[in-house]
Amino acid sequence: MPQTRSAALYQRALGVLPGGVSRNAVLRRPHPSYASHGAGCRVWDLEGVERIDFANNMAALIHGHAHPAVVEAVVRQVQRGTAYTLATEQEVEYAEYLCARGGFDRVRFVNSGTEAVMTCVKAARAFTGRPKIAKVEGAYHGLYDYAEVSQTAQPGNWGPGDKPASVPVAHGTPQSALDEVIVLPFNDPPGAQALLDRNAGDLACVLLDPMPHRVGLVPATPGFVKAMREWCDRHGALLVFDEVITFRSSYGGAQEWYAERPDLTALGKIIGGGFPVGAIAGRAEVMEVLDPLAARVRLPHSGTYSANPVTMVAGHTAMRLFDRQEVERVNALAARARARIEEAIALAGVSAVVSGAGSMFRIHLRSSPPRDYREAYNGPEDAARVKLVLDHLFESGFLMINSFSGTISTPMSEREIDLLAEAVLNGFRLLAERHPEARRTS
Repeated sequence: MPQTRSAALYQRALGVLPGGVSRNAVLRRPHPSYASHGAGCRVWDLEGVERIDFANNMAALIHGHAHPAVVEAVVRQVQRGTAYTLATEQEVEYAEYLCARGGFDRVRFVNSGTEAVMTCVKAARAFTGRPKIAKVEGAYHGLYDYAEVSQTAQPGNWGPGDKPASVPVAHGTPQSALDEVIVLPFNDPPGAQALLDRNAGDLACVLLDPMPHRVGLVPATPGFVKAMREWCDRHGALLVFDEVITFRSSYGGAQEWYAERPDLTALGKIIGGGFPVGAIAGRAEVMEVLDPLAARVRLPHSGTYSANPVTMVAGHTAMRLFDRQEVERVNALAARARARIEEAIALAGVSAVVSGAGSMFRIHLRSSPPRDYREAYNGPEDAARVKLVLDHLFESGFLMINSFSGTISTPMSEREIDLLAEAVLNGFRLLAERHPEARRTS
């Protein structure tokens, strides 16, 4: 059999990239599939295979690929310059728009979600003068040493449920970093408050994703958010929302689901219009720590490509297109996807459930929705079953996030949803055939 272009390219990549890739999420066996181009909700690889894209670059593409209005805005800006050692009007205009849309007092742009979370944590420390942070067990917040604690915890090291361990992701993580992170059980107000109380004088912030992907794509309950807000208010800590993924969930982000507001919000992904982006947004008093003109500068902050005009015009264009009507339409498509997948589960007779909200969904091969990271965790056997169905979907012409999650983009219609549901049904039937233990027992 002749070697494919992707296989040959991967051999070249192995000589210059560790593992042959720059991001682990694209690695597949025996080799990655390399993109040729994308248009709308479809993407083509180097072999010419077309797939409907429910991954959307890990939830970052709200308009799919190469939206004409975004392309036009970017080309126009590129012809004028891509970055300057000068401020730009585009930055100011986009900041005004995001503040109005999200109800923020101030915003500052960075270049990734990781950087946005990192800056939120540093701003909370600068504002409170305290070193520690608290975060939910298993929640992903990027690559910052403190924010990534516990995101890959396993049964052998995650500790007791009422006091989750601070587990490192990267080998060589300093113990001092682990000691500064309090890991909280998700959606458990009494359990979380007990852990927070033990560290009340040292905590700068509680970092919370309102619908953490790795924790199961289950929304935080109103009671949990309320408890975290009230605890922070009582003890002089800040409540920080990570809305890098979830800002797509409502017109003003997932925080619209709750009566309580965070002090700071980390943004990213869809606000870049397909380009690298991050932002820190929040109330003026807290954001003042980033003010270089203050009498006492508490957090010096800069970045060579922060607020570059290409990202600013791409993001601004994309977000204006994602208006209230489109938010509602996309969310309705996601609700249809969740319902159609539930029908497929019943028809195939497998043990599975669907979680999610807004424009996202996640499939779990278990009998009931997970309530926290430990219940969402996939051991080796679970992971093998998930991989079987995901591989089937890939070969059937669908891109999904490797956690068995999907996101909706505006070019999609009911047709794409129904095609996915049919492919999922066939994947479930294959699962039941290969793994009889996956069949529903009642």
